[in-house]
Amino acid sequence: MSREELYKKSYFNRIGELSDLVPDVFKAFMNFDRLALAEGKLTKKLKELIAIAVAHTTGCPYCIELHVKQGKSKDVSKEEMSEAIMVATALKAGSALAHGVNALNAYDQNEDEELYRASYFNRLKEFSKLNGEVFKSFVDFDGKAMKESILSVKEKELIAVAVAHTTGCPYCIDDHTKRAKRANATKEELAESIMVATALKAGSALAHSVNSLNAYDS
Repeated sequence: MSREELYKKSYFNRIGELSDLVPDVFKAFMNFDRLALAEGKLTKKLKELIAIAVAHTTGCPYCIELHVKQGKSKDVSKEEMSEAIMVATALKAGSALAHGVNALNAYDQNEDEELYRASYFNRLKEFSKLNGEVFKSFVDFDGKAMKESILSVKEKELIAVAVAHTTGCPYCIDDHTKRAKRANATKEELAESIMVATALKAGSALAHSVNSLNAYDS
């Protein structure tokens, strides 16, 4: 059977089939996911906001659907959800920009064996000369996305740390972990945020298994 629609809400119902196909691993993941999203040092509400942000970073429509509904059940407002999504947007764009320093190194034929050094991030300001108007507009957007509003700076930075681990940007991880610490986030809170990101990034792969099952059965 050929399927023209590759994504439908109803396809997610096939996820339970994995409990028969790979029972031990599926059960272990579900237990991990439950613990990662459970109330801890961070509230269930904030964890769902982090999950929503990460789901937008992974681009998993099933995860977005699930965690928006779960967040709404924990009194996440549409405004709070939107702020979390904007943080994710800023971080995903920021990851691309941050890696621009590696592009500058490659273009200039930097002979360093190390591809990542904290000091390389200092080259970012060169984009203000190379593509000034666009660079300035991104910096303005990023600043507004991370500014305290309905969500606090601490909450936004915890979301940013989770998204940075999802994009895998070492510069972003370093920067936003330090910013979160300055906003009085504890190491335990950071660890919980990272675990939510881990569960969501893995969960995105798991959720897409329903598409694989459809493809296999077609």
